[in-house]
Amino acid sequence: MLLGIDTGSFGRIDKGNSDTMLIAAINPKEKKSSLVSIPRDTAAQIIGTKDFNMQKINAAYNIGGSSMATNTVASLLNIPVNYYLTINMGSLEKIVNSIGGIDITVPFSFQDPYTGDQKFIRGKTHMNGSMALAYVRMRHADPEGDYGRQKRQQQVIKAIYQKAISVDSVGKLVPLVDSISKGMTTNISFKDMETLFLSARILSKNVTTDHLQGTNAWIGDGAYQIASDQELQRVSNELRKTLNLPKESLKNEEVYQNAQNKGFVFNANYDQNYTIFQH
Repeated sequence: MLLGIDTGSFGRIDKGNSDTMLIAAINPKEKKSSLVSIPRDTAAQIIGTKDFNMQKINAAYNIGGSSMATNTVASLLNIPVNYYLTINMGSLEKIVNSIGGIDITVPFSFQDPYTGDQKFIRGKTHMNGSMALAYVRMRHADPEGDYGRQKRQQQVIKAIYQKAISVDSVGKLVPLVDSISKGMTTNISFKDMETLFLSARILSKNVTTDHLQGTNAWIGDGAYQIASDQELQRVSNELRKTLNLPKESLKNEEVYQNAQNKGFVFNANYDQNYTIFQH
């Protein structure tokens, strides 16, 4: 799982939240892989806290680091999450610069004062690190809001992925890893990284992208995304299929809470309240 932390640039030095949560399911034997984004405001049970804790899923990293974040996602979707790679915003900028920039097709023109006021024109654009960072952070000017931002994040990740695997060997990536090591944490050993690198080269043309779709809701004074049982099950099934795991019906806290909110209308286009029930 890739965790993009909202620190390391634009003056942010605190621990931060995982504003980007991207699951990469890889099956080298069948030559297929999937990238699935999870909205940062998704309501989820935080796994590993002493007491019952259900809030925005991006808080899991702030509370308990990468391990708590991966355990929370594993519970939400009933999938194994064996590896994590956590990168802060400053490191993303360094990565893009270190590989000579990336080519991105911008879906619409925009200029956002919240992300450095850089101007983007619709069409193919070569981006350096600062441009790529502003591109993935923008959401205020996107008609799809956070979902649009997730699509742009996936664009950038895939572009970096394609550029990185074009090198001759994983050894040539060592200088890149060293240059961003202060802003990155991972539980992937060098040996496992080499295996993943070789798998990535095989799978480079067969990567599908998806996201977990939620419904807008208010929990107290906070704006959340609530994923329906059907949507959680759909994403779980797709990821488990990629990993050659059998389908299993979800029986987690999110399913329980949805059952308690009997009047909640999923996919509605109006404001609703959602209640977290202690039990």
